Amino acid sequence: MVAATDNTAEESTANQPRHIAIIMDGNGRWAKQRGLPRTAGHQAGFKVARNIVEAVGKRQIEALTLFAFSSENWKRPPTEVRLLLDLFMSALESEVDKLMANNVHMRFIGERSAFPEKLQKMMNRSEQRTAGNTGLKLAIAVNYGGRWDIVNAAKQIATAVKSGDMELDDITIESFHQHVSLADCGEPDMLIRTGGDKRVSNYLLWQLAYSELFFSDVLWPDFDEAALDESIVQFSGRQRRFGKTGEQLEGAKRA
Repeated sequence: MVAATDNTAEESTANQPRHIAIIMDGNGRWAKQRGLPRTAGHQAGFKVARNIVEAVGKRQIEALTLFAFSSENWKRPPTEVRLLLDLFMSALESEVDKLMANNVHMRFIGERSAFPEKLQKMMNRSEQRTAGNTGLKLAIAVNYGGRWDIVNAAKQIATAVKSGDMELDDITIESFHQHVSLADCGEPDMLIRTGGDKRVSNYLLWQLAYSELFFSDVLWPDFDEAALDESIVQFSGRQRRFGKTGEQLEGAKRA
């Protein structure tokens, strides 16, 4: 797929998004409501993530990006961070065969150098194994932050200018876009955040410029296919104008 611009995004089907991004929030609160440790919430959340990946693939949606571990999550209690990393490694060991069977192409976005070497190697192997798959494009955001993404892109461009591979006049919105995460995957048409909070929490700040935002009060471990379909139905009812007027879009449809 080519990188999305405002024009390519405008061509997205009115009935279904091509690319969905999700902030999977509410695991801890879900566990607390049931008198369970937070670990139980994360384990339940992982099972839901697996189900949603399958559901998105069945609906012929091209891409799904999940916010699994933010650059701010290191601030959580060390025991919880260790659990999340252990769960991550366990998931890679158990799920890659299923991704292969379902033709899912998986990759990771974020600063992976902060992770243990064993986990980094597992991530690399998982990407290599699924690289040839042609179905759902699944991106997992780990140790990811939207500001990091933009700064990282700026560093790449500054390096190119310094080396003479780019001129200052070559720096445009389009060329900058080529250096951020998911540049080849198309910008998300919609963002879903579960758990009731209504903010993007430093997630895909560049990529969400024209995304439709959906905030659900459902805690992530309770999010299911019906909730996913409800969000897609809401998306299909929105008019995506990208700076144009509604009258212009209606006129284009009649033309």
